[in-house]
Amino acid sequence: MQTPAWLTRLEESLAADEGTETLALALILLASVAGADIAIGDAERRSATRRALLLLAAGGDPGRGLDLNGRAVTAIADDLRTADRQLSLENGMRDLRQLCSGLPHVSEAVNGLVAAPDVAWRAYAASLLAEDLAADDAEEDG
Repeated sequence: MQTPAWLTRLEESLAADEGTETLALALILLASVAGADIAIGDAERRSATRRALLLLAAGGDPGRGLDLNGRAVTAIADDLRTADRQLSLENGMRDLRQLCSGLPHVSEAVNGLVAAPDVAWRAYAASLLAEDLAADDAEEDG
């Protein structure tokens, strides 16, 4: 099985930059990919995102980066977490782990998410929030 190009680029990014911001973005990206099959209805997602955005705005600059332990991310994570969704993410993480063979930095990140399902879920929730923030920005610019 050939390693997808995006994973190779992520490996290069992680190898070149040991910073926490790069790692956090990598965790969010990996959780997003692992959770691609999680079904969340549009109304439920919009409602959870709206509540999280209010918390983000109440904390200061809503344009600043998302903190995996911040109030906005933990709120959307708590709002959307179910046992089935968590299990789906964990299964996606195990599948992703197989794709990462030979990529030591990405493998370490995926293994860390597998070992810490709560962090993996918050990273997945952060990906949803970031996606919705980007869509809002695109609508404002468009």
